[in-house]
Amino acid sequence: MDRMDLPGGRSLDFSGPCLVMAIVNCNGDSFFAPSRARDREAVDRALEAEDAGAAIIDFGGESTRPGAEYVDSEEELRRVIPVIEAFRKKSSLPVSVDTRKAAVARAALEAGADIINDISALGDDPMMLPLCAERGAAAVLMHMKGTPRDMQKAPMYDDASAEVGEYLLSVVQQALDRGVRKDRIILDPGIGFGKRTEDNLALINRLAEIRRSGYPVLVGLSRKTFIGDVTGQGVAGRLAGTLAANAAAVMNGADIIRVHDVKEHVDLVKVLYAIAEAGN
Repeated sequence: MDRMDLPGGRSLDFSGPCLVMAIVNCNGDSFFAPSRARDREAVDRALEAEDAGAAIIDFGGESTRPGAEYVDSEEELRRVIPVIEAFRKKSSLPVSVDTRKAAVARAALEAGADIINDISALGDDPMMLPLCAERGAAAVLMHMKGTPRDMQKAPMYDDASAEVGEYLLSVVQQALDRGVRKDRIILDPGIGFGKRTEDNLALINRLAEIRRSGYPVLVGLSRKTFIGDVTGQGVAGRLAGTLAANAAAVMNGADIIRVHDVKEHVDLVKVLYAIAEAGN
């Protein structure tokens, strides 16, 4: 797929370099503190990301770090919707909303969002699938074992890459059966969501297997624990490891990388693309 048309006349161009999705966490609980921003600060952070070359802004009002507590819909709406509305007045860049609640997703689409980035693969809220079908929204279907509260309590796989790939194809079929448009589905292997370090590394190494499904693939691994396990670095010191891991993901077929550090990853993608083009 070279292009994905989105609601509101916007689109994602997959014919060139990998797209960079900027993380803007509209909460006070996400694991990387500099990514947290509220209200006007969140809008400014998103505009800065656009200036740095982000192709998509991903707003989220509920932390999904390991051990995170559930946030009710009213609070999530309060955190996210005014920010999307304010950003949309200043930018036409595609907007994603990181939520697993249909009420929040619906309000976000009405405020100008284009993409529903749901860590439950549209499964937590029974109204999410019909909403995506009704509104023609693009949907990110992600693999997660468990919930954010318990997902890192001894997750086990025989073959993480194969099992994650099979799961994603099964939820794609469920989405298609419920009327979600085939040309608006994005897959996410869920790096760090109910996986051991070796599982995360294998998923990045074998990402091409998921990409062969024909659907665009999003990878979100920015500053995650497995990078610390490999490098020995705390969250603040994981930029270099993140760049290395995202370079491997791009080379193995990622279409979108979801990141905290936009400028550095935009430059990374430019160089990787230039090297690839030099061989053609």
